[in-house]
Amino acid sequence: MSETKVKGLAELKAALAQLPEKIERNIMRGAIRAGLKPLKEQAAANIRSVSGQLADSVRVGTKTKKGAVIGTVTAGVSKKNKRPYYAHMVEFGTKRHIIKARRGKLLAIGVAKVDHPGARPKPFMRPALDATQAQVLEGVREYVRTRLATKHGIDVPAPLAEGDEP
Repeated sequence: MSETKVKGLAELKAALAQLPEKIERNIMRGAIRAGLKPLKEQAAANIRSVSGQLADSVRVGTKTKKGAVIGTVTAGVSKKNKRPYYAHMVEFGTKRHIIKARRGKLLAIGVAKVDHPGARPKPFMRPALDATQAQVLEGVREYVRTRLATKHGIDVPAPLAEGDEP
């Protein structure tokens, strides 16, 4: 994975350190959600031609674990919500395998078993990450800057453009 550098993150980290832990965590949850939005959109766009239902199931989530905020972009992970469960099979492909009907039943095509040839991988999540990596970091940085300025009155200077003197 290539390395992406975003200027101004040190100043944001210093500004966040001034805030109570709960406010910092809430800001970071929002920042991670805002940052992951381009990744979610790109992943859905990458897979839409293969499966519209799978593209519609792409979701952004956040959770806090041991004081750290963790963001995730998932696709088709829940059977209970009638969302597709096969995202990993599309992303990584499948090997040749036998599909068997349940005991005493037939498959929808009227046979008891089928020799499935497998499926080629159609990656959509990893290419989306590679394409939007800089946008994700920029989105997090911009959300934190804006939120600190508007809700908490902490002014964090905009990062310097490439080639500007500090």
